Amino acid sequence: MEPEPIRFGQRLQILRERRGMTRDVLAGLVGKSTETIRAIEKGRLKAPGLEVVLALAEALRISDLADLIGHQTGRSQIDLFAGPGHMRLPAVRDAINSLPLTTGGQAPPPAHLQARLARAWAARHSAPNHREVVGQLLPDLIRDAQLAVRQADTAAERRAAQAVLSEVYSLAQFFVAYQADSAALLWRVAERGMIAAQESEDPHAIGVAAWLQAQAHRDSGPGHYDAADAVTLEVLAYLDPLLPDATPPVLAIAGALRFEAGYTAARRGDTGAAWGYWDRASAVAERLPADYYHPVTSFSRAIMGAHATTVAVELHAGGESVRQATRAEATVIPSRPRRARHRIEQARAYQLDGQPDVALATLGQAHEAAPETIRYNGYAKRIILEEVESTVAARRERASSLAVKVGLLT
Repeated sequence: MEPEPIRFGQRLQILRERRGMTRDVLAGLVGKSTETIRAIEKGRLKAPGLEVVLALAEALRISDLADLIGHQTGRSQIDLFAGPGHMRLPAVRDAINSLPLTTGGQAPPPAHLQARLARAWAARHSAPNHREVVGQLLPDLIRDAQLAVRQADTAAERRAAQAVLSEVYSLAQFFVAYQADSAALLWRVAERGMIAAQESEDPHAIGVAAWLQAQAHRDSGPGHYDAADAVTLEVLAYLDPLLPDATPPVLAIAGALRFEAGYTAARRGDTGAAWGYWDRASAVAERLPADYYHPVTSFSRAIMGAHATTVAVELHAGGESVRQATRAEATVIPSRPRRARHRIEQARAYQLDGQPDVALATLGQAHEAAPETIRYNGYAKRIILEEVESTVAARRERASSLAVKVGLLT
């Protein structure tokens, strides 16, 4: 006898409890009452429509809709918060997994590696197909940086090589993130980056590694928000005494970490803490040169408007989200992927505020800035999938066209 399939409501309850989330919190995130969530879980209400299903998937950070709805439709296998595996991922994975214990040849000096790394960051920020560009550069960079650490002759040389290796892993984490079936690899990269940073004793390297590790924790769901905060606040406590005489890169990473604490607070729904950390990050940004732009985090004076949009969106404040979105102009952001990310956050704001046509138009701008950013972004895909089901023909057609461009049908 075939086992009885698990009901939608049962799946919802299992996934919610696995995230350590109460019904009250989930209800608030998706704009429904606690009683409605309870009724769905207990089977007193049938499975909701696509818009609510996608909202639940976002709130619970579900990567595969099949986990929530079962294998009921052709859409069940759409990875909402993970894009397709990039064609260069196997080569990057092999380089990460390699151990240069018996590798011949002479490692490049750290200064040479640092120059290559700087060119790789510049290429990432300027290329619309940034994953393709970075994916080509990473394998050799990873192997050479690993080799430089192994062949260092003095403690000072080894620390310098570890600092470069840590930043190479940071670049690798950007490449690996949000790709299908790469969660274990992402954590391996994040941990190695933090270990190398600590071995380097370089404040900037430590700050960058913590910034990325905090994001990895936060993106793992509500049950990991405390871990994200622990990393962020510990490294801020380490960096803060250094800030009076800090260089712009160290100042910038301290500002970026302050915003990360605010981002996590916004995910929790803690409005006061979220905006408080944003204020503190903004104060740090004001200490930076007007034209300074951090090569890893994009932290700068120009980015604070984009950060304000993200805080408002994560707090599900529709009107405030739109107000911040209209104030923060994406064209001042020089990085193409970061500009595209901001466009997606603006689109989320317009969607929250009941302006789906503006949201779709803004996603179109995100695609123009960096197709490989929107292709791997679950929030963008959620908006597109919602509007594909619109009762307004013109909106439905625009969403369908964007779905093809983004690659949702491949």
